[in-house]
Amino acid sequence: MEISARNAFKGTVKKIVTGSVNDEVSLEIAPGVEVTAVITKTSAETLGLQEGKQAYAIIKASDVMVSVD
Repeated sequence: MEISARNAFKGTVKKIVTGSVNDEVSLEIAPGVEVTAVITKTSAETLGLQEGKQAYAIIKASDVMVSVD
């Protein structure tokens, strides 16, 4: 896979919450660290996503905000 986005994190699908139009997909990218994305149901099916399968979280954003307490 080649992609221009610099923030690509390989992980394992931990949970998929299926909706009528969109699915919520959670990837564990490190022990105890998860990233969740909402993608179309069609995309989830096309990718063959299922719990335990490896996938990538690809983050492309024009702005990143940082906060502290």
